Amino acid sequence: MAAEERERVLVGVDGSPASTKALRWAMRYAERTGASIDAVHVWQVPTVYGSPIEIVPGESFAESGQRALEGTVDRELGGRTDLEVRRISQGGYPPKVLVELSKDYDLMAVGSRGQGGLKGALVGSVSLRCVTHAACPVVVVRADD
Repeated sequence: MAAEERERVLVGVDGSPASTKALRWAMRYAERTGASIDAVHVWQVPTVYGSPIEIVPGESFAESGQRALEGTVDRELGGRTDLEVRRISQGGYPPKVLVELSKDYDLMAVGSRGQGGLKGALVGSVSLRCVTHAACPVVVVRADD
């Protein structure tokens, strides 16, 4: 990395307490290192048994995802102007999108909800996929840490 290039940090943000803590972690990291932060919210159309659910008239998952991301980032920044957090909202399967995006980053931070059968004992499925397949190092932040 050239001296003038900033380290790039990707943060997966889904509105959960764990992802919000991951965003806070990335903000502290950026304060110390001068890294840039891209907060990414990946939304997907709900399915039932593999088929898309009938969409409610007037519902835009893209707009709802962007609003949710904006709200989370704005709340965590709390009016700060010393940190810039770029906001990216896109459709897709969250672990696949995050792993694909990781190719362009130096570090990824994700939250872990661990909602499986051994709640609290294991990382969640998205964070596990990121840890095992991302092209950059991954920091997993648990909501209860």
